[in-house]
Order: sequence, then C-alpha cells, then structure tokens
Amino acid sequence: MKTKKYIAEFIGTMVLVIMGCGTAMLVGCAADAGCGYILTALAFGLVIVGMAYCVGNISGCHINPAVSLGVLMSGGMTGGEFLGYIVSQCLGAFAGAGILAAVFKLGGVTDMTGGFGSNGLAGVNGSAVAGLLVEIVLTFIFVLTILGVTSKKAGHGSFGGLIIGLTLTLVHILGIGLTGTSVNPARSFGPALVAAFAGNGSPLSCLWVFIVGPLVGAAVAALVYKYLESDK
Repeated sequence: MKTKKYIAEFIGTMVLVIMGCGTAMLVGCAADAGCGYILTALAFGLVIVGMAYCVGNISGCHINPAVSLGVLMSGGMTGGEFLGYIVSQCLGAFAGAGILAAVFKLGGVTDMTGGFGSNGLAGVNGSAVAGLLVEIVLTFIFVLTILGVTSKKAGHGSFGGLIIGLTLTLVHILGIGLTGTSVNPARSFGPALVAAFAGNGSPLSCLWVFIVGPLVGAAVAALVYKYLESDK
C-alpha cells in the first residue's frame, strides 16, 4: 500500500510541475503581464483540485514536502512514510521538469521564464531574507488551510480539494511577482536542477530559500493549528 502512495505522490508532483511550471514557461508570469500572471496562478491551483480528486484517496495528495511535514507534525503519518513521500515528490518534480525541457527544446518553444519555471529572488531585488519571509508566510497560510480543511472537525466533505486549490491560487497571486511562489520545496527543486543541467542561469544558488522557507512555514502552521484545535 505504501508503494502505491509513493507512486501517487510521484505522479501528482510531476503533473503539478508540468502544468504549473509549463504554463509559466509558455505565457510568462511577469507582474506587468496580467494575463500570464493569472493564468499561472490558476494553473497551479487547478492542478491541486484535479489531483486532489485523482490521487487524494490514495496518498492524501500532498505532492509537496511542506504539506507532508505539516501532516507529520500533526500525527497524520510516520517518519518512514514522510521520507518516502519526500523522495517520491522530488523525483516527480524532476521528471516533470525533464518532460518540459524535452518538449520546449524539441519543439523550439521559447521559455518565457528563462529557467523552466524555477523560482528566483528578482521580485525582491535579490534579497534572500525578503524571499525567505515571503515563502514562510505564504506556506504558513497554505498549510494552515490544508490542516483546517482536512481536520476531522471540519466537515467540508468533497469540497476540500476545491478549497485547497483555490488557496494555492490565492498565494500565487501575491507570490508570483515576488519569488515566483514556491511554497513547495519539490516544485522548486525539480525545475532548478533541470535548469542548471541545461545551463539556464544558476537557480541553484538561491534554491535553499525555497526549501527552508516552505518547511519553516509548514512547521509553524502545524504548531499553530495544533494549538488552535486543542481542547486545552
């Protein structure tokens, strides 16, 4: 059963990168280009909606190490499962970015992001501190929402996937112009690694921001929600 969960997480994260980062690569996501900006935000959010109803009943549709960390800290999974999820998510993100690289290179399509949809700090003038703060806050909002929606006390039923997807769209609307919006270490890892292999700049230099920020934001969200939901 665990193997099926890992496969589901691999597929979900791969699809997230293909559709989310692929849309950003195709239409661009500059803050002054409203259409591409909104389309990119919607692409990431809609993938979550689709995958939630596709693999959610198998793995919970984390497709994000930050979400898995929040679930782990909330007692929803074991340490072994957590590690398995992380590996599956990172491999899925790398595979998704690799597929995008093949399509765009073979098809001669221009990558409007210049780095396979990888995250960066251009929107915060290269400030790692500002980028870290953005990612912590946005991930906190996203993971806190997930924990609330999936709580046994919530009772949102079949609308959970839609609520989570819309929340991801929301944080992207603010975050795209600042950091490209990660809130997901795997989503940042895959495109950055493929971009580095392809010689598209050096996105690996600031990758740590998009790993540390989301994980810190998720941990804080788990602690806060655990306190809010406690009867003590």
